[in-house]
Amino acid sequence: MKRAMPWSYEVDVISSDQSSSEAEADDNDGTSNSPTEQPPQELFPQGMLMKRAELYQEYMKEVPIPAQRGSVIPFTSWMGLGRSTKQLYGQPLHYLTNVLLKQWDQLRFGSKDEGSPLDIIVHPCKAEATIWLMEEAHQRTTSSHHIAKLQLSDPMHDAFVDAIFPEL
Repeated sequence: MKRAMPWSYEVDVISSDQSSSEAEADDNDGTSNSPTEQPPQELFPQGMLMKRAELYQEYMKEVPIPAQRGSVIPFTSWMGLGRSTKQLYGQPLHYLTNVLLKQWDQLRFGSKDEGSPLDIIVHPCKAEATIWLMEEAHQRTTSSHHIAKLQLSDPMHDAFVDAIFPEL
């Protein structure tokens, strides 16, 4: 029984007696239809990545830091506190703030307080204020060139870019 192809591009079939280099030589235009065969740098050319980083940094400079913060947010990890603040205030955190929160959580691995909720160790108001302080520093002082360089070296950088877009 034959199945329909689930994708719209053609697939070259290599028989067991034909090597992959011979199959590539058979390809007339030398292009590849599969994005997974290209290195990450070719998926996002540096010029395009730099432009995305510039636009991102300019956008993040426009996102205000909340002035009225009166709620105490319970949390067990830095990433959890970051998620809660995004939900509470309805706005994103900077790429570098998200990366930093992940690193702070990783620093706890192997410590004697690793299993303890973080809000017992650090007061929730101080922890939230720390996040907003880092957020302000990242928004105001980070170079878009630095962001592009970091994102080029991290193929999973989109995981740390929030999909929350508040009205400015």
